[in-house]
Formats: sequence, C-alpha cells, structure tokens
Amino acid sequence: MMTDKELAEIKKRFRPDRNNITSVTGCFVTSSKEILSRFKIPVSTLLDEQKEWLMKLLKKSVTGSYGRNLQNIDFSNEQVENGEEHKLLMQLRESSLEDEEVLTKFYEKIISSFITDESYLILLAYDPYDVPSFSKNDEDTDDSTEMFRYIVCSICPIKMTRSSLGFSTIKNTFSNIGAESSVCQPKVGFMFPGFEDRKTNIYSAVFYTGSTKETYPEVLETIFGATAQMAPEEQKETFCNLVAESSTGEGRSLEFVQSVQNMISDMMTEHKESKDPEPLLLDKNDVKRVLRTCGADEQEMENFDERFESGFGESAEIPPQNIINPKQFELKNSYLSLKVDPQYSFMVETKVVDGTKYVMIRADEGVQLNGISIHFDGEEPSILSRLSEGIEDTAATTATSDNNE
Repeated sequence: MMTDKELAEIKKRFRPDRNNITSVTGCFVTSSKEILSRFKIPVSTLLDEQKEWLMKLLKKSVTGSYGRNLQNIDFSNEQVENGEEHKLLMQLRESSLEDEEVLTKFYEKIISSFITDESYLILLAYDPYDVPSFSKNDEDTDDSTEMFRYIVCSICPIKMTRSSLGFSTIKNTFSNIGAESSVCQPKVGFMFPGFEDRKTNIYSAVFYTGSTKETYPEVLETIFGATAQMAPEEQKETFCNLVAESSTGEGRSLEFVQSVQNMISDMMTEHKESKDPEPLLLDKNDVKRVLRTCGADEQEMENFDERFESGFGESAEIPPQNIINPKQFELKNSYLSLKVDPQYSFMVETKVVDGTKYVMIRADEGVQLNGISIHFDGEEPSILSRLSEGIEDTAATTATSDNNE
C-alpha cells in the first residue's frame, strides 16, 4: 500500500511544470452508453487555465484517504501472470496509451460497468516519472532511482449549465450566454501501477471514488477483478449498531458512548503524533478492547466476534475516521439536532424527571438563539444589575422625601 507521503509525491506531479504528460486521451460517452467522440489532445495546445483544470481533474483520482475515498488494490500472483484485467492495464501502460485497439477494449469495459444516467468523459494520461533520490534532508538530488511509468484515469460527469444573462465589457452591453456542457469532478478514478517504497509495484493500484456512499463494485470487478470495500457511511452505521447493542436491549448510556468516542479519538491523535506512515486501522480485537475498557460487561461481549464478523467481515480493518468524527459531538432525535464541541461534551448529561427523559447542557456562558441573547427564567440578576437597581431605588426614595418636605 502506498503511504500518504508517496501519494503526496505523486500528487505534486499534476502541475503543468512538474509532469511529462504530453497528451490526454479519452472519449465522450452519452447517457445512452454510446461513444460520441474519441480524442487525443496535446497538452501543449491548451491554454494555461485549461491545463490547470485538466491537471486538477487527474489529480483528484489520487486524492483522499484509504478506506474513505481511496481503496488499495492488491493483485494476486495468478492475476499478474494470467489475469485478463491485469493484462489490459499493463497493455495500456506499456503502449503509453497509443494503442487504439487496447484503448477501445478498455473503454468498452468502463462503459459496461460504470452505471449512470449522465453523459461523461473518460480521461486517461500517461506520465513517465524519473524518480529522484532524496538526500538526508529530504531534498531532491540529481541522482535517479528509477523511471516510474504510470497511467491515471478519471471518469468525469458532464453537466449542462443553464442559459443566463451576461455582460460584455468589449461591446459594453448585455448578451445571452447559452447552455454549455461543463466537465465536473470525477466520480471514479484510478492509478496503475502502485508507487510503493518509491518504486514501481505492478501488484498494486489505487482506486478512487468521489462519494462515501458509492463504491462502484461493478467497475472494481470489471477493471481490477477486485471486490469493493464497505462504503464509509455503511461502516459508520454498522459500527453504531454494534456499539448500541447492550444486554438490556435499551441502547447505551451517554457516558458509555462518550467514552468510546473519546478513546478512539485519542487513538487517532496518538497515531498522528507518532508520524507512522501506515494508516491507522481498527480490527475486531481493537474494537473489542475499546468496548471493554469503556465498561461493556462480559455478557455483552459473549457474541461480539460473531456480530462483528457478520457486520464487517471476518478480517475487516476499519479506518477510525469512518466511524467517528473527533471534531464533532452530536445528539439528535426525530425533531432535534444538537452539536457540541467534543472538548465540552462533559457538560452534557441525561436525566429522567417525573418520568420524562431530558438531555441537559450546562450553559455557563451567554446563550443565543439565531443571534439573539437568551435570558433564563429564574436567573439571578448580575451584581451590576442589582447595584443598578439599588441606585435607582435610592434615587426614588430621595425624590419622594424631597417632595414630602
């Protein structure tokens, strides 16, 4: 698996002055799955602004974090030696995207597996990277370690913009701007092969999805012969259900959920401070340890392994950022959503008063509703307020005495 540092090194390539991409190849696919046009556009013919936009679209396909937007693909020995999927990817790379027959086969595979009702572009670029060696100070040297030759693909939806009114400064008058097609951020992308230990690894690739809800399993199966990981939002829902299960069947106490959130958040902070290049992943035993430490009893943990494997899979490893947000503490029901800074979550408590359930928050500082300061019924006046009232009472008494005289 590529580390964050290696991903960052590749992402730096996607600037007009930092790469060796000479042209962009691809095709325009209609919503009815027909190729309307194929193209090969020399980058040198594009305006600077167009180059910048194009590089951003390609760069997006290697942007994100593992387990969220990015999935590492590992090819088996059998796939590398005899697999049709790996063979096609190698042909694309070895031909530098110049073989039209190979490109046609690849386009057909994308079109058959990418499910959408929109028109879209398939963008492909080939970049031979002469990898520099680094000095002890992590500075580039003139020495080269190897030539890393890779392809990157972005599948970008096409949206039609609305007609609108414009103003021409040249003609000094209004003009109509017709509807135009706009290339959007990619929904799916990949890079092949992997760049691991700053070297070529034909046994790996990186797959990108723009959504945390969609994993595009059909594309993964068709292009890589791989299985899609569980979508981040599905992982969160599965984890929440797993944590909520208790021996009483009535959910968890607020204190228990707070403890789970805080413990996983602390693990994320410690991992970040350790500067470990490998991403933090939680397996079955990690989650079990968290629940036990936070107070789950042995009766509740009896069938934990079975429940975990049923929800996530036997050997699942979960990115913690998919199951908790360390920057947010939120309580909600069907009509209420309350967000609290995690460092002040201790101010929240639950109580049952006369049989009615309440969520209570200590409000030490000024409270506002839509920007308007709120006064609490029964709140004691401040010292300044009482002092002011005392002065007014004294003045009123004095005025009354003077009148009587």
